[in-house]
Amino acid sequence: MTYNAEVQFKFDATFTPTYGTSSWSSDDFVPEEHYLITAPASDLNAKQYFKLFEKFLLCVGMDASSIRSGAMSLVFNDCVREEDQRKVCNEYELTMDEDLDKKFEEWKKRDEEWAQLKKGPMGTVLQQQEDLIGLE
Repeated sequence: MTYNAEVQFKFDATFTPTYGTSSWSSDDFVPEEHYLITAPASDLNAKQYFKLFEKFLLCVGMDASSIRSGAMSLVFNDCVREEDQRKVCNEYELTMDEDLDKKFEEWKKRDEEWAQLKKGPMGTVLQQQEDLIGLE
């Protein structure tokens, strides 16, 4: 059996001028726009669909940061289970706000351990290595 599928994003905009005025005087305005974005849909995965939709949103004038914000709002909103949000955080190495205190404590502990190592017999060697790579 043969399966063919196509997805389309279509945008049409027209401007009706107000007669009696100079409505075509703005060089920054295009009076008519038509966009049709198509892609074969039989084997697209979710990331490819989002990439396609991102192109469409850029085409109709959305800002890239607004598009990213919209995509993130699909993951980090009250209707999504925290467990699913944490899976995304783990996949992309993100830290949720409620985990920042725990992370800070881990960093403090690591800094204390590093300070202890530098005071020990290997401290001179460690300091030389830090100096070589430009750490303080």
